[in-house]
Amino acid sequence: MNLMTSVPAMAIRTAATVLLGIWAGWLTMRYNMHMFQLNVYMNGEQRAWIKKNMRLQWILWFAMGLGVIRLFLPLTALDVLCWLTLIVIILVYRVMREMNQKKKLVFTARVKRMVATITVLSVLLTALSWFALGLQSVSGAVMILVGAQLFMNMLANLINRPIEKGVNNHYINDAKRILAGMPDLTIIGVTGSYGKTSVKFFLQTLLQQRYSVLVTPESYNTPMGIVKTIRGQMKATHQIFVCEMGARYVGEIKEICDIVHPHHGVITSIGPQHLDTFGGIENVKLTKFELADAVPDGGMLFMNGDNGYINDFIRENGNRYDSREKIYYYSEGSGEGYTASDVKVSNLGTEFTVTAPNGESERYQMKLIGSYNVINVMAAVAVAHRFGISLHELKIPVRRLRPVKHRMEIKDNGSVTIIDDAFNSNPIGSRAAVETLSLFDGMRILITPGMVELGEEEDEYNRKFGTYAADCCDRILLVGRKHTEPIKEGALGKGFDAKNLMVFDKVEDAIAYAYQIRTGEHKYILLENDLPDNY
Repeated sequence: MNLMTSVPAMAIRTAATVLLGIWAGWLTMRYNMHMFQLNVYMNGEQRAWIKKNMRLQWILWFAMGLGVIRLFLPLTALDVLCWLTLIVIILVYRVMREMNQKKKLVFTARVKRMVATITVLSVLLTALSWFALGLQSVSGAVMILVGAQLFMNMLANLINRPIEKGVNNHYINDAKRILAGMPDLTIIGVTGSYGKTSVKFFLQTLLQQRYSVLVTPESYNTPMGIVKTIRGQMKATHQIFVCEMGARYVGEIKEICDIVHPHHGVITSIGPQHLDTFGGIENVKLTKFELADAVPDGGMLFMNGDNGYINDFIRENGNRYDSREKIYYYSEGSGEGYTASDVKVSNLGTEFTVTAPNGESERYQMKLIGSYNVINVMAAVAVAHRFGISLHELKIPVRRLRPVKHRMEIKDNGSVTIIDDAFNSNPIGSRAAVETLSLFDGMRILITPGMVELGEEEDEYNRKFGTYAADCCDRILLVGRKHTEPIKEGALGKGFDAKNLMVFDKVEDAIAYAYQIRTGEHKYILLENDLPDNY
């Protein structure tokens, strides 16, 4: 076959490749932008995700290699292969788009700017190829660009960084202006490896007994999420702002504190979470205590007295916080602070007695299940009490507390009760969840994909989770064959019956199977963790 063909034929073939390439390029860009958004627009996390999931998008690597060859060899046979490859890409990425619906891509202003940058780059690179190598090279350039959508979002992120920084600084300065205009507003920062979202909403319920309270909605705990809350929801009538502070890297809590300048702080817990990004538990401790560093002299610092990591850090660095008032709260044992005692847990709720440092005591009842909820409620009770609300006044608000969405949220569906703990999972929370499941009288079914972002110890934490589940569950349904292998090993190693443990590819299949299990007992299904689409 001759390398040279007529210009009209070449133009038609090139046009066909371009049209298919635009469609395929849009789908591949959209998919990778979705993953980039789930990886919080961090180039490093996106690179790690691509490396970990190399085989998932092998066809894009093939497309790039084919494009390089086609760039210099304008063969008809290669064009046909390009078309077939693009058609396969279109079909595959349409299916992948349908599969990834847990948290859809949100076309924020930032995403739109990156899409615009990628589009301009693609047009420029295609034009450069045309002018440098002629029309016959355009098909190769298109194939390379379709495959390069693996990396184009990261390149666009680098190019747009000055713009994004300028936009963010504008919004941050506006939020600071709003806060500066409210000198009587009290700001309470809440952080922790787990429990911070629950404590935030519990605080809202209790403090509203006496104050006008604004809290960051849902799981808004990033700098820009907090800024959005201040700019969109803060009113002159608000008296207290409860600000949840999340982090995946050292310095991120400090970044939030530099925006809101909290007057008081709550550290709900420190534990092994996001170890992949933190790099170790010591960095987790340092980051959570960035909130304590930001609390001014005379401010109150509320800390979980049950947490060993917090206690260790204070023993080693306590003198750094002598100018703050350190207030501890406990759900077990005792100490100088707010203590819970006589805790009684059932599948109907929890009862416990709270004793304040001044000797005041009150018995509480709540519909929240699980003894581990007590420590989060204790944090809210301690703060509310120090804000002048008596323990007696808090009895009704505590009774009104409800689970935060997807955090041990109970949903009754006839003969089946769903216990939805799907939002997040950690080594302590997952054990507490299955132990709570064991309180229910009926068939107890666990559905889980396991835990992630636990660094080098991830397999060991999941293996231990399997041993806890074996003691508490009648059926274990795992989601994801490779990642859940340590859980399976742990459960079977503890003597769990292998025929009552099954592995599924999708959580929907596991739930459907759980519903179909025939039994004369009431079924309780615990949904423990639900990994985002980038897992």
